Amino acid sequence: MANNKVLRRAKIKRRIRKKVFGTTSVPRLSVFRSNKQIYAQIIDDITGTTLASSGSLKNDDAQKGNKTSQAETVGKLIAEKAKESGVEKVVFDRNGYLYHGRVKSLAESARKEGLKF
Repeated sequence: MANNKVLRRAKIKRRIRKKVFGTTSVPRLSVFRSNKQIYAQIIDDITGTTLASSGSLKNDDAQKGNKTSQAETVGKLIAEKAKESGVEKVVFDRNGYLYHGRVKSLAESARKEGLKF
C-alpha cells in the first residue's frame, strides 16, 4: 500500500513540475513534509541553486505547538529569508502534496509575511 502512495505522489509531482518552473526573477518555493517535520526552500531552477531554506527540525521556535503551527512558523521564516535575499515573488510548488493542512498553513503564513504567489 505504501508503494502505491509513493508512486501516486511521484506521478502528481511530475505533472506539477511540468508547469511550475522557477526563474531568477521569480524562483520556486518548494515544500517537503515528512511525518514529523516540514521544510521549505526557494530555488532558482535556471542556475540550480537554493536561495533560501527553512525547516522545523533545526529551529527551536518551529518545534513548539502542533504540526500545523510548526508549518506556520516555517512559512514565516522562509518569507523573512526570501526578503533578505531580495525575493518578493515566487511560484508555489506543493511537491505532490494536497494543498491542505500543513502545506496550506505554510503557504498562507508566507503570504501573510509579504511573499507573493
